[in-house]
Amino acid sequence: MPLLILGFIAFFVLAWWWRRSRTLTRNCVWREDRRRAAPGTSFHHCLTCGAELALPLGQEPRHCLRNAQPGPPPHQ
Repeated sequence: MPLLILGFIAFFVLAWWWRRSRTLTRNCVWREDRRRAAPGTSFHHCLTCGAELALPLGQEPRHCLRNAQPGPPPHQ
């Protein structure tokens, strides 16, 4: 019985962690642009919202930057 309870707890913790790690950028479509990257860094841009991000080499974007960067001025 205790093993069953531990199994349920482990399942829900792993399911929460897996969902959290996969949905942080669900609205973004990140692409790496190696031509624009400085030495030792990787440059990423989002095809959906146009966000740009430079990270240390080997890292990938994990957060959506849709609302973090200023966009074009609104139409009047």
